[in-house]
Amino acid sequence: MSFLRRRSATPAGPDFDVLAMDPGDWPGNLGAGLLPAPDGSCQGVFLRYDLFGGRGPAMIIGNLPEGSPAREVPEGEIPFEVGQLLLALENDEEVTVVGAEDVPVMQGDNLLVVRRLKLSEGRISCVQFDRSDGVLVTIAAWDRPITDDLYALLKPLPAELFQQG
Repeated sequence: MSFLRRRSATPAGPDFDVLAMDPGDWPGNLGAGLLPAPDGSCQGVFLRYDLFGGRGPAMIIGNLPEGSPAREVPEGEIPFEVGQLLLALENDEEVTVVGAEDVPVMQGDNLLVVRRLKLSEGRISCVQFDRSDGVLVTIAAWDRPITDDLYALLKPLPAELFQQG
């Protein structure tokens, strides 16, 4: 897809564009976390969107490149981002994946194949799709359905968001 690309320079944060919603488009607070490898490289980025600051996490969007250990999830286990959402909610119930369905979604002029995961906790919505550069994007939302119009809001975030200065 044309809007997905690798960066040529090595930034202080991830070496790939992070596909998410612009923080200015979200009415609450945004938090970001990097998954570092022992060698200091970035093994993924997850963004936590809290609705109306302090009323609880509404959504987590993860970007995990190929080779990231967080992508290696046993059959039936929840994705890393769902686990992060449960931690943020201080919910320690056991949640498993009980099914999955691949759904085609139009993203502008491009066709995106989205995998909708069905979880044992019905209040969690979760979808995953692969970017053209091999990064797995996972969106986990609490008590809100993930509708097709959400994909139109996703875009690469500027590298400056992840610079440490």
